[in-house]
Formats: sequence, structure tokens, C-alpha cells
Amino acid sequence: MTRLLATIRIALRALRRNKLRTALTMLGIIIGVAAVIAMVGIGQGAKAQVESQIASMGQNVILIFSGSVTRSGIHTGWGSAGTLTVEDAEAIRREIPGVIAVSPEVRSGSQIAAGNQNWFTQVLGESPDYFQIRQWPVVEGAPFTEQDVRSANKVAVIGKTIADQLFPGEDPLGQIVRIRNVPFVVVGVLAPKGLSMMGQDQDDVIIIPFTSAMKRVQGVTTLRAILVQVAKPTMLPVAQQQITELLRQRHKIGPGRDDDFTVRTQLEIAEMATATARTMTTLLGAIASVSLIVGGIGIMNIMLVSVTERTREIGIRMAVGARARDILLQFLIEAVTLSVIGGLLGIALGIGASNLLASKMNWPTLTSPTAIVVAFVFSAAVGIFFGFYPARKAARLDPIEALRYE
Repeated sequence: MTRLLATIRIALRALRRNKLRTALTMLGIIIGVAAVIAMVGIGQGAKAQVESQIASMGQNVILIFSGSVTRSGIHTGWGSAGTLTVEDAEAIRREIPGVIAVSPEVRSGSQIAAGNQNWFTQVLGESPDYFQIRQWPVVEGAPFTEQDVRSANKVAVIGKTIADQLFPGEDPLGQIVRIRNVPFVVVGVLAPKGLSMMGQDQDDVIIIPFTSAMKRVQGVTTLRAILVQVAKPTMLPVAQQQITELLRQRHKIGPGRDDDFTVRTQLEIAEMATATARTMTTLLGAIASVSLIVGGIGIMNIMLVSVTERTREIGIRMAVGARARDILLQFLIEAVTLSVIGGLLGIALGIGASNLLASKMNWPTLTSPTAIVVAFVFSAAVGIFFGFYPARKAARLDPIEALRYE
């Protein structure tokens, strides 16, 4: 133990002797670790933001789109053909176990007007279950009811953006909004949700009973989509399969023929949405890791120079009793010290850079404890890996030749 402590003191003394060179050598590791933490933080922040936006869709949701991605060799896309009906939605509610909410959906873009104000927005025809499925509370007034749906009443619930644009400084409740010259009474205002994962303003929307949208606004008899909510996340795969089988049976689609609808669970949509964010995180982390390798090469370079400069010192130490493993340990400790101190400073710099990006540039960042630990361990490993060769070279010097070295 005494010999080990003496070796550590000698190694630290050698580093203090060349403070500027030691600082510049650590700089590569500092920048590398900071870059890894900051880049992974940016990637993780983007992924977390996408996940939170997926969660804003609601919990345990299945989305059924009319049309199909491929049909008879032609790419038609989701919602491209009106192949779903209100009866399909009622059958799903009635026959699929575990379903707790269903909302037939009719979607269109339309110019709306109130007084001397007008605005182009998204008009959604939904059922009262929509607000439960999307977990979207009405903060002013109340949502429309099943009676409104049955009677195709001209009532509407509007988003915060619509309220601000059409009724600035006014109470929107009870006001008249005209959709394609059809007057609707505002009965509720939704809680603000902000941007969607596609960058669209979720509050720029007006929601009316789907029957009113079909009969009074669009004049259609089919649906663009159906939103379904099940009781538990474990029910999603089974419910998805049962809905697919039920709709194939109702639409009389024979074996081997393509579906005229598309069924997606919230988990599948989340997986597709977060795949890009995961790829970006991996790419950013890999690029930043290259700077750690460069820092390690810098350590090896300086340690090799140090061995050359201190050849005579090594010879003297061996002559007075130092063993080869003591010399090996001394130079290895120097290399590891450089990388560990550089790693700690890099962690502080990386966390600071992440916080700065989050506050000044409004980038979503999420500093991951795992990334911090991995970056620190990797920096220590870099010191050991790149320090071993110079340390081994020093330990294998011939004492006689070392003493004669000028």
C-alpha cells in the first residue's frame, strides 16, 4: 500500500509539473464528454416531447382510418376513401369486448366566421366520447351531448385559438359561429393543448356533433375515421385484431383481398413517431463519441512524449529499486487521472450546455443520468486504453539504456 501511494504521489507530481500541457490534454476529454451529454440530452428531449404529444392523443386509443394504404396495387392513403360508416362504429361499440368509448369522425377544413371576424380552421365532427378519448377537458361551458348528436343540433365546442381569433376579449359562450353559412352556437371552449407532434396547432379546431357535420356541413354519409378507446393497454392488440375481423366481415372482404380500412393502435403510432427521435439520439451520441476517441488519442500522444522526456528519470527510479509494474502503474495513473478529471469537468460542461440550450434557444433537452454515467465510464476507459501502451513502453525500458539517455 505504501508503494502504491508513493507511485500515485509521483504521478500527480508529474502532472502538476506541466500544468498547461495537462490542461490542454484534458481539454479533448472535456469537450468529448460534454458533447456526448449535450447531444444525447437534445435527442432524449426530442423523444420525450414526441412521447408527450402522443400521450395527448389519449390513453389506450385505437384509430381506424377509411381507405387503405395499398388496395389493388394503388396507394390510396389513410382517410382517402369513405369506406367507414356510423353503423361500423356502433358495431364496434356493441361487439368488441373492453371498448369503453367510440367516436365516429368526420374531418374537413373550412372557413368559419363570427361577426366581422373569419378564420380558416379544422372542423371535426365527433361524438361526446371524443373528449374522453382525447382526455381533452372543456374549461368553459360544457361539451355537447348524445341528444345533440341524435338531433344533429347546431352546437360547437371550440379550441383556444379559435376563441382568441374570433372573439378577442369577449366571452365566446353563446356566440354564433358560421360554418359554410350554417350557424352553430358555441357551448364550450377546450383547454389549450399546444402543438402536435407534426407541429400543428391542436387548439385551432372546432368540434361539432358528427351527425351535424355529415348532414348540415358536408352532406356525406360516410366517415373518415373512427376513434376507439379500450379499458386497458393490454387489450390493445386483441381489440385491434377483433376490430379488423369485424370490419372485414361487415365490409364483405374475402380471404386474400386487401382491407378497405386501416387499424392502428396508439402504441404503433408512438413507435413510428419515436423511431426518428431514437435514430437522431443514436446518431448525435455516435458523432459526439468520436471527440472522446480524439481526446484519448491526445492522451496517448502526450504520454508517449512524456515517456521520451522522462526516460532518464525512469532509469533512475529503476536503479533505486522501482519495479516495472511500479513504472507501469505510474504512467497508467497519470493517463487515468487526465481522463477522469476531464470527464468530471466535461459532465459539468455538458449539463450546463444542455440547460443553456433549453433556456436560451427553447430546445427540448433531457439530461439522462444513464448518459452521464456512460460518458464518465467511457472517459475513464479511454484513459486506461490509450494510456496502457505508453505506460507499458515506459515499464519495458532497459534501466542501463535509460540512464545513458540524454
